[in-house]
Formats: sequence, C-alpha cells, structure tokens
Amino acid sequence: MEDRREKLAVLGSTGSIGRSTLEVAARLPERFKVIGLAAGSNVRRLLEQAAAFGPEIVSLRTERDAAEFRRRFGRQKIRIVSGPEGAAEVAGRPGNDVVVSAITGIDGLGPTLAAVRAGTRVALANKESLVVAGAFLRKEARRSGARIIPVDSEHSGVFQCLAREKRRFVSRVILTASGGPFFRTPASEIADMGPKEALRHPRWKMGRKVTVDSATLMNKGLELIEARWLFGLEPARLDVLIHPQSIVHALVELRDGSVLAQLSRTDMKVPIQYALTWPDREASPLPPLDLARSGALEFHRVEPARFPLFALARTALERGGSLPAALNAANEVAVAAFLAGRMRFGRIAEVVERSLEGHVRRPVRVLPEVYGIDRETRERTREILKQRT
Repeated sequence: MEDRREKLAVLGSTGSIGRSTLEVAARLPERFKVIGLAAGSNVRRLLEQAAAFGPEIVSLRTERDAAEFRRRFGRQKIRIVSGPEGAAEVAGRPGNDVVVSAITGIDGLGPTLAAVRAGTRVALANKESLVVAGAFLRKEARRSGARIIPVDSEHSGVFQCLAREKRRFVSRVILTASGGPFFRTPASEIADMGPKEALRHPRWKMGRKVTVDSATLMNKGLELIEARWLFGLEPARLDVLIHPQSIVHALVELRDGSVLAQLSRTDMKVPIQYALTWPDREASPLPPLDLARSGALEFHRVEPARFPLFALARTALERGGSLPAALNAANEVAVAAFLAGRMRFGRIAEVVERSLEGHVRRPVRVLPEVYGIDRETRERTREILKQRT
C-alpha cells in the first residue's frame, strides 16, 4: 500500500525549534513521515531522534561527529553525511515535501537555498537566510515554485492576517516583541549584566543566541528585515511594538483603519504546526487561549536608547544592500563573545556599531558576495574584540 504521508526533513533537529517540530510530527503520525534530520554536534540527541523516527538520511556538522554516529548507531540502514554539503543534501532531496529550516545563523543559508531550489515547501525558522540574502532567495523561490512559510511566531501571525488581504490595502505591519529579560530593568543596570541574566527570558524557551538577541532586541530588527522579503513590503510599512505578555504576535493595519491581530498561546509548537500543515489546520496540542484569565495586554514603543542594536537594524533595513549581511555577521561574533564571558551585555551594541562603521555598503548581486561580506565582517569584528581585550 502506498504511503501517502508528507515526507518531512528537519534542519537543526537537535535545537529548540527542531525538537518542537519533531514533537508536532510525532503527534501527527498519519500525516508526516520524517525522512531527513540535520544536526550540529549533538550526537547523543540525534541518535535518539534517529531511533524514534527512522529517517533515510542524517547529517552532522563534522565528519568526526558522523563517524561517532556510525559507530554508535550500528548497522541499521541509513545514509550518514556531514558538513555543509551534508545538510544541503538532507534539505534538497527530491523526496522531501516539507523542509523545516531551523539551523541557527548564516550556516542555515546553504541548506535553505538547497530546499528552495528543489521547489519544496520550506517552513522557515532561520531568519538569517532572508536577512543576508532575501532578494536572492525570493528570486530562487519564484524560479523553482518553492513556497516559504514562516515559523517565527510574529511572521506566522502576519502570514495568517494577510491570507485574504491584498497588499495594496495594507498600511502597516507591526511585529510584537516581548522586550526580553531587561525590559523593566533600570537602564543604568543593564550594561553590566552577564550571560546568566540575559538568558532568563520571561516568556519563551529558545536557544542561547536568539535569547540574547531578544534581550538586545536585535532579533526584532532582524525580523523586520526578514518581513521585508517575506511579505514584499517596503521598510516604511514595517514597525515593532513591545508587548510583554506575548499573546498578540502580529498586527496588520489596513488603510480603512481596521487592525487585524493574530493571538495564540506562548508556545512555538503553535506556529510550527501551522507551517507544517498549511493550508490546513490540525487540532492544537495545547489548551485554548483563555483571554479572560490573561489579564491586561500592554503595548509600548521601542526606546532606541534602551535598545541601540534595534536602531542599527532599522538603519540596515532602510539602507539595504550589503548592510544587513554585515550587521548579522557582526552581531553573531559579538554575541558569541558575550556568551563566552569575554564582555558584559552593554558592550555588544558598541562592538557591532564599531564593526559597521568599518563596512563599505555596496550592492549584493550574487551569493558569493554574501559570504564574502560575512567573512570580512567577522574578521573585522574579531579584531575589534582583540583590541578591547
């Protein structure tokens, strides 16, 4: 009997989004068959996932990790690959129906591109791909017929609100931000915070890097750039409000004064499931949202003085060209240094700003230029960190 389930590949399967995706897939075994998994270096967790789902192919970051997986997994029939090429092979296999792109950072660009070029439906959680190469990915998606469905809760909310609305009727799209762990912290105390404090997110359970980005509000700046390419909206029609309760994920203001909103519980399994099952909707794995018990819903404007990295991202959005790619690279290096304990929280914005001051903005026409900008910015940012040390 023919297996008519949708074939699912998960990139970044051992991370937060990847694990939630597999939880969703496990709840819908009659709909999805997991055939590919791409991970970083967490061999133990990938072994558990492979045993549970029986994929046809798995990928790890290095050949050393792949060799350990082969040794521990035994003689079971499975293709084991490694490196960027391995992740791209998992993403671009002809049998894929849905690919979840959840590899963090610019490392996710190559595999995401492979899935797009294959004409697959891509559930996109790797915002950096569109930040650094949005125009390029949109062009490739048009050529191949790939459909990109956002996984981020805010972009998923916009996607749902815009489902039946013509773009010419849209005045403004507003993403919401929780404000992170320091939103109510006195501004004078924020600069000296360390990783332990920055990783205490009040609402979401996320990876370390994106949790720090939430604290600086860089994640929202990157999401604005992503939204520009996801929805084809110019920067003037994109905005952010801080909403500490994280119940309203997106707002779409229409030219007649109406405002559409998407609300749901604070759990990434909701937008993940929607991206996987689109255009259908399956029963939620969570209890219904009870607004009567939610209390007051607050909305605040972003204060640039409190969130200087958001202001830098806004500038990158408006100026475009190579600036978003440089911004992303400088931020990744600075956040890694912060998480390693090499500097305090207030220094992240200073390092990123100094790095961007040394960048010469230029057009980005082909993908190798993106990787070149990424390399040169990382080198410059590391030099700035050495000087300060």
